[in-house]
Amino acid sequence: MNFSRLIQNINQVHIKLQQQSISAVNRALTIRNWMIGYYIVEFEQKGIERAKYGENLIENLALALNTKGLSFRNLKLFRQFYLNYPEIGQTLPAEFKILNYPKEPIGQTLPAQSYESINILDTLLSKLSFSHFSELMKITETEKRTFYEVECITGIWSTRELKRQIESLYFERSGLSKAKKELQTEVNRKSEKLEFKNILKDYYVFEFLDLPNQNTVSESELETELLTHIQQFILELGNGFCFESRQKRILIGEEYFYIDLVFYHRILKCHILIELKIESFNHYNAGQLNTYINYYNKEIKLETDNPTIGILLVTNQNKALVEYATAGMEENLFVRNYLVQLPDKNDLKNYIENELKQIQNNHS
Repeated sequence: MNFSRLIQNINQVHIKLQQQSISAVNRALTIRNWMIGYYIVEFEQKGIERAKYGENLIENLALALNTKGLSFRNLKLFRQFYLNYPEIGQTLPAEFKILNYPKEPIGQTLPAQSYESINILDTLLSKLSFSHFSELMKITETEKRTFYEVECITGIWSTRELKRQIESLYFERSGLSKAKKELQTEVNRKSEKLEFKNILKDYYVFEFLDLPNQNTVSESELETELLTHIQQFILELGNGFCFESRQKRILIGEEYFYIDLVFYHRILKCHILIELKIESFNHYNAGQLNTYINYYNKEIKLETDNPTIGILLVTNQNKALVEYATAGMEENLFVRNYLVQLPDKNDLKNYIENELKQIQNNHS
C-alpha cells in the first residue's frame, strides 16, 4: 500500500462513518419525537388520570418534565407528528419494545396513510430530518404531503428548500404543467441540497444532544463567516452600537424564527435588526424582516424606545444590496437622525462585497 492509498482509505472510512453517525442521530431524534407523541395520544385516549388534566395535559407535562427540547410547543408538535404519521410505528426496531411498548402494535391505533411498503417509511426516516417533517405536517391534504415527501427525497432538498417549494406552490404548478418531468428537473437543478453536516446544525438536534444554543449556526457556512465579519464591522463603527444577540430565536405563533444579528443603539434608543441573505433581493426577504420589526415593536420595545430599525443585506455573487426598513417611523426628525447614526449604505455595500470576495478566495 502506497501513501496515497493510505490517505484515500482514511478519508473514505472517516466520511462513511461520519455520515452514518449523523444519520443515526437524526433517526434517533425523529423516533424519539414520534414515540413521545404516541405516549401523549395513548394517555389522552386510555390514561386513568386523563380527565384530571384535560386540555392542560401538554402544558402540565412540559412543566413536569422541565427538559431542554421538551417544551410545550415541541410536545404539541410531537403529538401532531404521531397523529400525522402513525404508520411509522411499523418500522421501529425491536429494541424499542423495552420502552413500555404496548401489547397492541404501535402505530396501529389510528388510521394510517397508505404507503406501498415498509421500505418507503424507512426511507422517510433515513432521508428526512425532523425539521422536514415539521414543514410537511403543515400540509393537511394527504396527496399534497405525499408529493412533497417524494420530491424532497428525490431532490435531496434541505429544509429551507422544502419550505421554499411549498411557498412557491410547486405542487399546484406541477398539477397544471403538461411537462411535469421537465419542471421537476428545473426545480431540482436550482434547489438547495441537503448536506449531512448541516443536519447537526438543526436546533432540534442541538436540543436533543443538549448542546448550548449559542452554537446554533445558519444553514450556510458562508453566511456564518460573513456575519462574523459584519458583526465586528458594526461594532468598530462605534456611534452607540451595542451587540445583543446572534441568531436570536423568536417564537411567532407556533413557529421559531432566527434573526441574524440584533443590536441596541444607545443614541437612537432603538433595536437594530440585521438580516443577511446569500441570494438576490426578493420580496419574501423584505417581508420577513418587516415581520421581525413588527414583532420587536410589539413584544420587545419599551415605551421609552423608538421604533425598531431593520437592515437587509442581500448578496448576489460579488454584488451587494443594502436596504433599510423603517416601519412605523413617522417623525421626520427621527428619520434624519437614524440616517446620520447608521452606517452609510455605500460603505456597507462595499464592505460586504470586499469581504465576500476575500472569504471566497480563502476557501478556493
